[in-house]
Amino acid sequence: MLTLPIAKMPNAKTKAPHSRDVAHGRTDSVNVSHPTRRYPIGAEVLEDGQTHFRTWAPKAKRIDVVLESSAAKEVPRTFHPLSGEEDGYFSGSAPARAGDCYRFRVDNAEHFHPDPASRFQPQGPHGSSCIVDPGSFKWSDDEWRGKKLKGQIIYEMHVGTFTRQGTWAAAAEQLQELARIGVTVIEMMPIADFPGNFGWGYDGVDLFAPTRLYGTPDDLRSFIDRAHSLNLAVILDVVYNHFGPDGNYLRVFSEDYFSPKYENDWGESINFDGANSGPVREFFITNGRYWTEEFHFDGFRFDATQDVKDESDEYLIGAIGRAARLAAGNRSLILVAENEPQESKMVRPRSEGGDDLDGLWNDDFHHAAIVALTGRNEAYYTDYLGAPQEFISAAKYGYLFQGQPYSWQAAPRGSPTFGIPAEAFVAFIENHDQVSNTAFGERVRFQTSPGRYRAMTALLLLGPWTPLLFQGQEFGSSRPFLFFTDVGDQAMKEGIRKGRFKFLAQFPSLSSDETQRILPAPDDPEIFSRCKLDFSERQTNRQSYDLHLDLIKLRRENSIFGGEKTRNVDGAVLGPASFVLRYFANDGDDCLLVVNLGIRQKLEPAPEPLLAPPLGFRWETLWMSESPRYGGGGPVVVVTEENWILPAETAVALHLVRETEPRRRPKRRQ
Repeated sequence: MLTLPIAKMPNAKTKAPHSRDVAHGRTDSVNVSHPTRRYPIGAEVLEDGQTHFRTWAPKAKRIDVVLESSAAKEVPRTFHPLSGEEDGYFSGSAPARAGDCYRFRVDNAEHFHPDPASRFQPQGPHGSSCIVDPGSFKWSDDEWRGKKLKGQIIYEMHVGTFTRQGTWAAAAEQLQELARIGVTVIEMMPIADFPGNFGWGYDGVDLFAPTRLYGTPDDLRSFIDRAHSLNLAVILDVVYNHFGPDGNYLRVFSEDYFSPKYENDWGESINFDGANSGPVREFFITNGRYWTEEFHFDGFRFDATQDVKDESDEYLIGAIGRAARLAAGNRSLILVAENEPQESKMVRPRSEGGDDLDGLWNDDFHHAAIVALTGRNEAYYTDYLGAPQEFISAAKYGYLFQGQPYSWQAAPRGSPTFGIPAEAFVAFIENHDQVSNTAFGERVRFQTSPGRYRAMTALLLLGPWTPLLFQGQEFGSSRPFLFFTDVGDQAMKEGIRKGRFKFLAQFPSLSSDETQRILPAPDDPEIFSRCKLDFSERQTNRQSYDLHLDLIKLRRENSIFGGEKTRNVDGAVLGPASFVLRYFANDGDDCLLVVNLGIRQKLEPAPEPLLAPPLGFRWETLWMSESPRYGGGGPVVVVTEENWILPAETAVALHLVRETEPRRRPKRRQ
């Protein structure tokens, strides 16, 4: 979720769209027939050299399509009136083909505006819309059936900084390596077009238009087609809780897109349940279908769903998910939500009052991990100890807060998760928000010791949850990830900078005047450039890369850690900074994951049943984070017939092997 309180910014301003060119303009008749459309809104190419346009504009009395020979300012134009329909829609056909540019004129106004459902904005949100023919792209993924959440490893990617070029074409060249190391799902940060030359994407204003900054719509299709050929799914991070503050022209067409009924952390709330909300809901539900059908996305990560305010009988996010699944046909989709209040109903079936999603981001795991790694328990880390029991509870129950008091918000937080499978919780130690919520966008490995970082990485990748890696994390990237945005004029940029710095000031360590003076400015192009990955670090940071590759391979090839044969997971605290997770297998072939984030520990005595192997078996080390291959001090024997030794800051995976000799007999005591 975007970490900038847009609602606190100065009033949003928009650039004046191109003016009507009277010298070149002429008005032609429009075909008012009603062809079969794929979607209720937007421009759709017909077979006879015509394009059908349809938009919702109940505020208008007249809508004209303004056809232009290009997106330039001074070009010949023709005007084509659309016919009014019931409920405020206007529609009609005009002689236009794929690649042609157009805008809408509302009530003979001097200025023209882009289509709210534009499929492409070649010059950005303030420019003309471009007609796109999705049928011209030749897909090669007819046999692709998608993926289900269980068993996946998610990789969060910001296309603009993933490669030096910052394009879909360049990113596609790296997909084979991601597939080789065992990544199975790409989670693409938002791509709905937004103003400026760079940004995170969470201030999109053209929700149907893939941003021109990363290439053309067909470049995006090529990226996804290539991913599918490598058995990689691609899910899209979508922002349905607000529109960006610049380049949003929806009010030209209707005031009913927005609702004053609810407060919103990021901007004006969208009208999903008030008067005239039907076409607004249709707009967003159509958006989910569109990305699924026309781009073959394999699901969504829904941003900040707590700010999707909707008291309808059918919650909007659930409605979008169900429509997308229907659009996908026999292809499986993965639907994941970010939900700060931790409402577990989102992954419960609709028959139980839920929303039928597959997964939830688990901030609780992240916060406990960061406290354990860094000792930093300020601001929203206040309610976490980084203690062993937190990781055991996360493995067994997902969320840590399920209705208990939460001091940071001075209120109870969360709801029960009992009965929800472990894989429904997406765990991470890095993501776009959390890396950037440091003074200089520093990666986690630089904030802790190498041993603890290796041990926590093992817990992340071998835990029963669904693990998520943030781009570059797999090879220990030294590149930061900061908040950057080029949106708006100078006054808006200054408002964003102040809002961002105020947000970071919730951390006492970042609140001093001295620190605030040196925080990076979000609109500085150099900040954006510094965040671009350097793939040469795959070699220079080989130990980190090998750590992640080996753990991913172990998770993939071991049916217990991979969850295929796991019946359930239990855990026990072994010391102030140590714990064990036992994976009970359906066939009795259990595994252990022992994690010690503290000093060397000798378990003597060891009165913990989870450490006991079945009769006729013993524990054998399967993997250890202290291997020199990862920069560790070397493996040691962890378990003998006399005791357990837990090396400092180490994670150890153990499996059962048959005993080859009888167990030692107990010593007789006088």
